[in-house]
Amino acid sequence: MAESRKAGGRQGGKSKKGKPGGNGRRQRPPHSDFAATTGSGQRLSGASRYKSELMEVFRKLPGRPMNARQVASTMGIADRDIQEILHVLMREEAGKGVLKEVGKGRFILPESRDQRKQQGSAQGKPGSQATLTGTIQISVYGKGYVSIPGQTEDIAIPKGQTGTAFWGDTVEVGWMKRGRREVPYVSEVVKRARELYVVMIDPVKDYAFGIPTDKRLHKDFLIPARYLHDAPRDVKVAVRLVDWASSDDPPIAEVVEVLGAPGLHEAEMHAILLEYGLPYHFPEDVEAEAEAIPTELDPAEIKKRRDFRGVTTFTIDPEDAKDFDDALSIKDLKNGNVEVGVHIADVTHYVRPGGRIEEEAVERATSVYLVDRTIPMLPEVLSNNLCSLRPNEDRYAFSAVFELDKEGAVVKEWFGRTVIHSDRRFTYAEAQERLETGKGDLAEEVRRLNRLAGKMRARRFKAGGIDFDTEEVRFRLAPDGKPIEVLIKRMSDANRLIEDFMLLANVRVARWISGCKGQRPPGAVYRVHDSPDPTKLKSLRMFVAQFGYKMPETEPGQAHRAISQLLKMAEGKPEEPIIKQMAIRSMAKAEYSTDNIGHYGLAFEHYTHFTSPIRRYPDMLVHRSLQHYLDGGAPLDTSNLDGPCAHSSEREKRAAEAERASIKYKQVEFMGTHIGAEFTGVVNGISSKAVYIELKDNKCEGYVDIKGISTDRFSLDPERQCLVGMHTGQLIGMGKEVRVQVVRADLQRRELEFDWLG
Repeated sequence: MAESRKAGGRQGGKSKKGKPGGNGRRQRPPHSDFAATTGSGQRLSGASRYKSELMEVFRKLPGRPMNARQVASTMGIADRDIQEILHVLMREEAGKGVLKEVGKGRFILPESRDQRKQQGSAQGKPGSQATLTGTIQISVYGKGYVSIPGQTEDIAIPKGQTGTAFWGDTVEVGWMKRGRREVPYVSEVVKRARELYVVMIDPVKDYAFGIPTDKRLHKDFLIPARYLHDAPRDVKVAVRLVDWASSDDPPIAEVVEVLGAPGLHEAEMHAILLEYGLPYHFPEDVEAEAEAIPTELDPAEIKKRRDFRGVTTFTIDPEDAKDFDDALSIKDLKNGNVEVGVHIADVTHYVRPGGRIEEEAVERATSVYLVDRTIPMLPEVLSNNLCSLRPNEDRYAFSAVFELDKEGAVVKEWFGRTVIHSDRRFTYAEAQERLETGKGDLAEEVRRLNRLAGKMRARRFKAGGIDFDTEEVRFRLAPDGKPIEVLIKRMSDANRLIEDFMLLANVRVARWISGCKGQRPPGAVYRVHDSPDPTKLKSLRMFVAQFGYKMPETEPGQAHRAISQLLKMAEGKPEEPIIKQMAIRSMAKAEYSTDNIGHYGLAFEHYTHFTSPIRRYPDMLVHRSLQHYLDGGAPLDTSNLDGPCAHSSEREKRAAEAERASIKYKQVEFMGTHIGAEFTGVVNGISSKAVYIELKDNKCEGYVDIKGISTDRFSLDPERQCLVGMHTGQLIGMGKEVRVQVVRADLQRRELEFDWLG
């Protein structure tokens, strides 16, 4: 899916006078009595006056069961007395057979539901089912694009046919006849992408509009007086969608929480979580269940496990880590080999299917990392205590234990439940110091593990594994959350040491479960990564040619070797970052699946996620399936795992987007103190309207409007990913170094705007 056509934004925009346009925001709802009925409680006499309007609503929305409140919303009525009148009228019409009650005060035109199904079957897209279900994204122009699982092409929904869907919702797509054509439309919203929406309150007399802060949401909310709950104006609030009966009407919402004034750190972080449909606190019953878990290890349980408490064991984690979900042990063997244990927190010992903690973990699927906080998948009593492999404490673990020769090759392996005792908690900096100096406690053990990791890494790269080592942006924050300094995190040898042993455990667990020789059933969760789309690979080949690199044509499934060689050739050169970025863009996204197609980017035939069950639900599924097969269990039904795989992949994507949004917000906030300052940057994105530039000093990204580049008029060359001057032939391409000046920092839109200095 092309990113440009799916860029978020509300329909319409501003007119020359600054008044909203396009979607009719801030206009009165369609019913002329709205002002008289909203919040006034005044009952309008003459129930018969509503009968024709009532039936017109049902005729306009065939096949949609509605209660009185939904009908009233469609008519633009918020008065509860009139809703009662409508309810009485609906019952009367049902008594006459004009309407049919379908439960809980909801009515429908008789047989209209069956007619709709028949119509869908007759008018469905040729060669497909009557309806299809997928995820919708809605452009700034009102067009929709629905991604259907298993289909490479999106379904384009014409403007005006997206129904009552918001960006990210799961929708049902049907087809209707328009002359000789069959046109797709959103027939139903199956599932909302989020429960709450973040809006700015804009009062109008006795009601208010809620203006979404997420520019991907194309409709403003209508908040009747009784749903405002005394929320002040010009603040960010969380609202719940109460009703949205028709795309012609505004969605009705209710304020459920006041987040605070725009620009306040806590308000903005909570707003980002809500914007992406992510939670920021645990339900009380989940916390209560976690608090009830015994904190002492059971001697009877310890006897069932392999005891590693006498083996040298330590963890290596970031300085600010609170949960330690993996540890390494090292032990010399008499035959000259070394035994290395990869010990992972035994989360599934504590979290059992059917419990509230499990239900919440399924829904969250992953921990979320914003610039200033972690939103854990599991309650703190588990993530930071019982399941955290803290130093000098006995802990349950699920372990992958390997006998390695001097070249780091696996001679033997063992998987099972253990009890361990971590002797030391290293930060990455402390472990790196031991690698560089050879001094300090456990320095020799750390250095020996690093030598083995280096040999395993070399074999992986030789096999075509791609090194996508990228820089990460972090911030030093003041007590009030304001960014003081932008920090660039780079991978050290200590980081790679841990990464290589985690990869080893993930690969060998996946290999054992899948049964390389076919003896064992493959019913499990895998971390898979498909090969690049040939079209994207061709574009990458054309792009790097302008830097003098020649990527050879490759056989299907072997392109990873060419990409790996490309990155090696570019290593250390000025164009390395942009080539690495474009290579990443050319590749598919990794996801969870029961279909083991391998991991293309890492060049592994078998790969899964076993090593982080504290923060990833799929790892918990892998632990359970591994134990199931260790116990001699029968093949698992993959249909029970497909749903969690798809949900976890979607949640992972959403969490990554929220993390990027929080980083972007802090970058804009930081650069807001540098208005007028000049910087050197690198072009890292191009569209027909803007050039996107990443500043070299701090990796903050902003854009320059193409119209602001006065040297020429430019057109986009999509194949070479560059702008071409129509008169001068000047090229502005990816990776080009430029000078810019900061002119605008829009916190609410999380946008930085630069002036082009050349």
